[in-house]
Amino acid sequence: MNLESPKVTVQKSAEYLFNELSQVKNFEKLMPDNIAKFEVIDENCFEFGLKGMPEIKLLKKEVTPNSKIVLGAASSKLPFTLTANLSEEGVETTGVQLFFQGEFNAMMAMMIKGPISKFIETLAENMHKL
Repeated sequence: MNLESPKVTVQKSAEYLFNELSQVKNFEKLMPDNIAKFEVIDENCFEFGLKGMPEIKLLKKEVTPNSKIVLGAASSKLPFTLTANLSEEGVETTGVQLFFQGEFNAMMAMMIKGPISKFIETLAENMHKL
């Protein structure tokens, strides 16, 4: 299953956004209002829970300075990645788009497609809060 957020433009430099997203604690600022839990495990890992959804633990898997950060599920039960692509559009302007890729059975994919789409859309919309 591949989902993508709309591309948003943030009035910050790519370097600034990359540095903020590299610190997993800052993902709390991006979370939707219905967050029930957010806990930093270590500098590369955090766990969050949204009301009515199971808690998810994410690990920083890959970083490309100023252009890409890949987070992945810490559990192999639900294998997926969440990638933030940053593209410098000006000195203090950066385009951000999130991509979700996961391997789920058809039933699971049907159940989570809507909530996950809304979730990554909210994360992207909240990028200006960093």
